[in-house]
Amino acid sequence: MATFFNEMTADESAGNGAVPRPHYREFCHWLSQQPEERLRRKRAEADLTFRRVGITFAVYGDDAGTERLIPFDMIPRIIPAGEWTHLQRGLVQRVRALNMFIHDIYHEQHIIRAGIIPPEQIFKNAQYRPEMQGISVTSDIYAHIAGVDIVRAGQGKFYVLEDNLRVPSGVSYMLEDRKMMMRLFPELFASNRIAPVDHYPDMLLDNLRSVAPMGIDNPTVVVLTPGMYNSAYFEHAFLAQQMGVELVEGQDLFIDDNTVFMRTTRGPKRVDVIYRRIDDDFLDPLAFRPDSSLGVPGLLSVYRAGRVTLANAIGTGVADDKSIYPYVPDMIRFYLSEQPVLNNVPTYQCRKPEDLAYTLAHLPELVVKEVHGAGGYGMLVGPASTQQQIEAFRQRLIAKPDAYIAQPTLALSTCPTFVANGIAPRHIDLRPFVLSGQSVSMVPGGLTRVALQEGSLVVNSSQGGGTKDTWILEN
Repeated sequence: MATFFNEMTADESAGNGAVPRPHYREFCHWLSQQPEERLRRKRAEADLTFRRVGITFAVYGDDAGTERLIPFDMIPRIIPAGEWTHLQRGLVQRVRALNMFIHDIYHEQHIIRAGIIPPEQIFKNAQYRPEMQGISVTSDIYAHIAGVDIVRAGQGKFYVLEDNLRVPSGVSYMLEDRKMMMRLFPELFASNRIAPVDHYPDMLLDNLRSVAPMGIDNPTVVVLTPGMYNSAYFEHAFLAQQMGVELVEGQDLFIDDNTVFMRTTRGPKRVDVIYRRIDDDFLDPLAFRPDSSLGVPGLLSVYRAGRVTLANAIGTGVADDKSIYPYVPDMIRFYLSEQPVLNNVPTYQCRKPEDLAYTLAHLPELVVKEVHGAGGYGMLVGPASTQQQIEAFRQRLIAKPDAYIAQPTLALSTCPTFVANGIAPRHIDLRPFVLSGQSVSMVPGGLTRVALQEGSLVVNSSQGGGTKDTWILEN
């Protein structure tokens, strides 16, 4: 039977059962004093508030309806200061290397010439954008906002599971979870030194303003959304409101004199930085998909001229593709001349015959993912699948091996979670949000996602996962 690292408790070697880890002792003492009825009442209060505020997540194709609440769990995930320092150092290192990689592949291509990454892995990648070749972007920053998924496995070691560099979402839930915990249990924040996260919108706005085109002293920033039917629309509206900037759709913007303008009641207003939450293909119907009604005709030409900043940059997705993920440690060594602080999960690239053979022989024990997939879709979790599901996936893998990677089924760490029948362990991950501009920064913490189904390893909201507040304890 697999053993899982428990974030809250450790097994006592003397045989006295589980004892709280040092950074959880105060919380565990508080929790032991709470009547279960109070916790149930507080959870109901949280659900009612989230529903009233409209903190929802759209699930495409869900028969239950277009939107639902992301379940919120009241037992926080707590990380001590020393562990966070280690994580932060590794995240900054990783995102710096990824930005250097994206700049390199659209310019000198040193890493390809050095033979570190096969050229077909980049140039045949669905996320590679030849239109970006040779384009200069402000400060050579492409991934202004990165959401890096971290898991803890085995005896408690951290691993990077994936890099989200296109339009990473979830930060609004990080902020709302903290507000909810402070509202429900203010006494916990009086008795624990918990690092704040509520300044994230200010950090994000400062970061976006810092990468405005050259010569713009007082840049205008907007958030570009596909509209209210997008799964993360709540977050788009939330961040625009928190930053005090306009939330716009493509039809609100137009191009004139090689400049982006926003339509306002006072007439056109120049736009300098667009925090876009629209995929590359839909940004400019003149350059990408001609049937897109979400973007702005002519936007790419303004971008090429360096007269607007897009965050994140067009073409960034090539670096968060799962077929590129195995090469990130090599990028760190190549660009920074450093050893990676955070390790990748061991990965089999099914385009390689020997890796494919291994994967096919061990499907019941592996997790297999589409290289372009996201949201927990298009994947096989071998140990949780039926023989029929495994055999059906085997045929997909044989038909198109270069579309998949495989990884060992990690023994993801667990955190006690308040479920229907009381408090029980559930598997979790962590998505910190890394901002790159004139410097690389992040708030202490991130979004902890929790797999609410017993035994499930899939934490994605689209697959029924929930969220927890993440506490970084200050020394």
